[in-house]
Amino acid sequence: MDPLGAPSQFVDIDTLPGWTDAYEAKQLDSHQNPVGKAPVDVRSPFPYRKDINEKIILWKGDVALLNCTAIVNTSNESLTDKNPVSESIFMHAGPDLKDELQKLKGCRTGEAKLTKGFNLAARFIIHTVGPKYKSRYRTAAESSLYSCYRNVLQLAKEQAMCSVGFCVINSVKRCYPLEDATHIALRTVRRFLEIHGETLEKVVFAVSDLEEATYQKLLPLYFPRSLEEEIQSLPYLPADIGNAEGEPVVPERQIRITEKPGVPDDASDEEGLEADLSFIGSHAFARMEGDVDKQRRLILQGQLSEAALQKQHQRNYNRWLCQARAEDLSDIASLKALYQTGVDNCGRTVMVVVGRNIPVTLIDMEKALLYFIHVMDHIAVKEYVLVYFHTLTNDYNQLDSNFLKKLYDVVDAKYKRNLKALYFVHPTFRSKVSAWFFTTFTVSGLKDKIHYVESLQQLFAAIPPEQIDLPPFVLEYDARENGPYYSSYPPSPDL
Repeated sequence: MDPLGAPSQFVDIDTLPGWTDAYEAKQLDSHQNPVGKAPVDVRSPFPYRKDINEKIILWKGDVALLNCTAIVNTSNESLTDKNPVSESIFMHAGPDLKDELQKLKGCRTGEAKLTKGFNLAARFIIHTVGPKYKSRYRTAAESSLYSCYRNVLQLAKEQAMCSVGFCVINSVKRCYPLEDATHIALRTVRRFLEIHGETLEKVVFAVSDLEEATYQKLLPLYFPRSLEEEIQSLPYLPADIGNAEGEPVVPERQIRITEKPGVPDDASDEEGLEADLSFIGSHAFARMEGDVDKQRRLILQGQLSEAALQKQHQRNYNRWLCQARAEDLSDIASLKALYQTGVDNCGRTVMVVVGRNIPVTLIDMEKALLYFIHVMDHIAVKEYVLVYFHTLTNDYNQLDSNFLKKLYDVVDAKYKRNLKALYFVHPTFRSKVSAWFFTTFTVSGLKDKIHYVESLQQLFAAIPPEQIDLPPFVLEYDARENGPYYSSYPPSPDL
C-alpha cells in the first residue's frame, strides 16, 4: 500500500477522458459540426450511439492500477502465466492472490474466474485464458477469444459490477494477431453494451504503447462518435462482424434443429428435395441424408426448383467464404491487385483491380479467388463499382475466361445485383473483343454494366480523382498517351 500521505499510484477512472471527449474537443477547435450530414439510407451495423460511447475509455497504462470494480487478468490454463499484465497484477495485489488462485484449480481457455482484488484499487480480478493462435485453427481461436470477452462481461453483469478494466487478453506469447483480436474485443463489448448496457457504467481498455495505435484505428468502426464518423468507418469493417452478440459466425456449422427432424415446419412448403434442403444443414455431414447423385440428375433434367438451386448456391458460397476467412492469403494481398479506394459521384464504394499486378502463371488462382471473396463479401452488401486497369497488361497477366466464369458462378447474388458499373480502363482492341464474347456467350447481365474508358479524364467524370488511388505506371501511361495533364495527381505511396 502507499505510505500514509503519499500520492496514490492508482488511477481513478472518473478522472480519465472518455472516448468521445478528445473527439468533441477536436471538433470544437476546428469549428466543425461533430455530427456530419450522412446519407440516411446507409447505416453501419454499429450505428452512432452517444449513450454507449460515454461508457468507453481508452487509456494507455497498466490495468493493475485502475480503480475499477474489476480488472481483467490474462493468463494460462494453470493461472501461472508470467506476462507483463499478470506480473504487475500479482505485484500490486500481494501474496494473498497467489494463495487464492491455487483454490481455483486452473481455468480453461475462454472461461473467466473471479477472485478478490486484495491490495489493488479494484475490488475484484477476473481471470481469463486467451487461445493460442495458429492460422489453420483460426476459427477455433476466434470463438475462444470471443468467449473470453463475453464471459468476463457476463460475470461482471452477474456480480452487479459498475466498471471493468480490460487488458489486451491476447498476450504476445499466444501469437494472436493484434488487429484481428482487437476487432473481436471491440465488437463483443459493443454488442454486450447494446443488450445489457444498463448493467455497466464504464468499460476501460487499458493498452500499451504498441497496442494504442491499433485501438485508436479500430474503435471508430465499432464506437463511431458521430454520424459522419459512422459513414466514414463503414467501408473498413471486416467481412465477419459476428452475430447479434458479436460471436463469430461459421456458416458450415449452421445446422438447423427442428422439433421433428425430417419434417418441415410449414406443411404447405413444396415437398421433396426442396423441402429437405430447407432444413438440412450446410455441412457435408448434414447433407449425408440427401442423395447427391439424384440432386445432380434433377438439376440436369431441369426438375430442381429455382429456390432449391439458390439454396445450393448459397451453401456453396458459404463454404468458399469460410475457407477464405481461414486461409492465409497474405501472399495474394501483397500483390496489391485488388483494393478499396473512395466513392464515385453517386456515393458508391469504388473497388480497383490492377491487371498488371496479377502474375497469373505464378500464383495459385484458387487462392486469388478466395482473396477476392474475402475482400468483397462485405463490400458487395451495398452498391459498388469496379475499376479495372488493363493498362500495360500482357499475356502474363491475362485472366483466363474459365477462371472468370468460375468466379462469376461462385460469388453470391449480391455481387451481381449491387455491381452498378465496371470501368474498363485503357482497353485494347483484343480485350474489347474478348470482353464482348465473354459477356455475350458466357455470362449474362454484365454487358450493360461495362464502360470502356480510354483516358483518365473520362474516368474522372464518374469518379473524382481524389477518390481513387492510381498506380504510378497508370498515371505515366495516361500522361504519355493523352497528355501530361494528369501528372498533377499524386499516386498513392503504397502502390
